[in-house]
This record gives sequence, C-alpha cells and structure tokens, in this order.
Amino acid sequence: MYGYVDCHCHISSGDFDKDIEEVIEGSKKAGLLALLAVAEHAGEFDKIIELSQRFPGFIFPCLGVHPVQEVSPEQQRGASVQDLEAALPIIEKYKDQLVAIGEVGLDFTPRYVHCDADKDDQRQVLIRQAQIAKELDLPLNVHSRSAGRPTIHLLREQGVEKALLHAFDGKPSVAMEGVKAGYFFSIPPSIIRSEQKQKLVKQLPLENICLETDSPALGPEKQVRNEPKNICISAEYISKIKGVSLQTVMEVTTQNALRLFPKLKSAIRP
Repeated sequence: MYGYVDCHCHISSGDFDKDIEEVIEGSKKAGLLALLAVAEHAGEFDKIIELSQRFPGFIFPCLGVHPVQEVSPEQQRGASVQDLEAALPIIEKYKDQLVAIGEVGLDFTPRYVHCDADKDDQRQVLIRQAQIAKELDLPLNVHSRSAGRPTIHLLREQGVEKALLHAFDGKPSVAMEGVKAGYFFSIPPSIIRSEQKQKLVKQLPLENICLETDSPALGPEKQVRNEPKNICISAEYISKIKGVSLQTVMEVTTQNALRLFPKLKSAIRP
C-alpha cells in the first residue's frame, strides 16, 4: 500500500478538460493511489460522477455546495439555501457512490459576506449538509477560509464526528480544537510558500494530517495550474518539518485517509 491519497481536488475544473488523461497518468506515476473530486455547485455534479466512472477506483466523488458561489467569472457571493435546494435531488440520486459530502463549509472573507444575514445563510447551508452527511454516514470535506473557529464550533455543535478541514488558514491553536474533536487537516503543495501552513504542520500531530492538492489552485507556484502529481511536494515538506521519513508521511497520511474515507478501501488494499 505504498502511495498517496489526494483528499481534496477540483479535477472537474475546466482547466483539466484538454489533458485529463495525461494529468491522471502523471499523478499515478508520482505515486498517487486515489483522488477525491470535490464539487462547488450542483452544475458540476454530473461531470464529477462521470469522471469517477471514467477513472474507476482512482477518482472518488464528493458532492456538496461550497460556501462561495459564482454569479459570473468576475462576481461571487455567499451560498444560499436556494443553491442547496438545487443540489439535493442530485445528491440523493448519486448518494450510494459518494465517499464524502463536499466541498462544504464557511467563508467569511469580507468580499463575500456583507452582513450577519450572509453568514447565517452560509451556516444554514452547512448545517443542512452536515445533517445529510450524518444520514448517509459520510464524512464532510470542509472549507473554512477566514472562518476557522466558527467552522470548527459549528461542526462540533452539529455532532459531526468525521471531517476533513482542507487548506486550513487559521491559527494552530484553533486547529488543535479540531484535533480534539477528531478532525483531520489536509495540506496542499502551497505549504512551500506559506508560513501559516508551515506553522500549522509543526503543531498538528501527524495522526491528524492528510494530503491534498486542491488542484488547480494552491500549487507550489502562484498563478500556475496545480496538478494532483504535486501531492509529493506536500509530503516532502511535511517530512522535512516533522523530521520523519517520506515513507512515514506516506504511510500515516494514507492510513488517515482510509480511516476518514473508508469507501476508499476498495481501491487501496494494504
């Protein structure tokens, strides 16, 4: 069982339309065993399911409504209950194929949140999706930009036991509240240029760390398309910070991914 798991990736992004085969091939050569494809809105759910069927046992689908929704390429807004309503029938349709509900969460970046009502809308969308995850016995794949503490508090309040906090941008002390709740934190390749992520990894126990790329975003270089093959950059940097071998990082993070996302076991047998 030697290889990596990319726990959070936007492989359905248009950025990969032209060369998806090469991207997947390159990631396998780099040691990737499985990739979790997360959704942002109902419009891409069918595409994610199609990709999981085109690359079975390698691409695993997660469906959910992201806290930030696009109005146009230039304009974005916080998620509303209406966005969720559009997504629910499709989640219901594909529920047996899902490995997680995601990408869900809170995003309190000022440009998306203009008043408390906006925050409340996002909270309602997250609470409903946490309930769905519980009903389906699935983990949550979570976004929490500028909202680390409120997100962890809400998950705990809702009794969420299985959650991955992806690319967490809060303080290590806040992350440790998530560790206490048994949550996992996934680390993208942008760690090599993020002091905040480096401090986070220093504090987090390896037993609570997973790997992600968030491709096509959060790559080692700004403004350059990130790919799942860059998962090894995250792993190498974590091994450096933790002072443990790359092999150890690979084994522990993959075991963590299997604990959090047990449906991956079909693809990854020890």
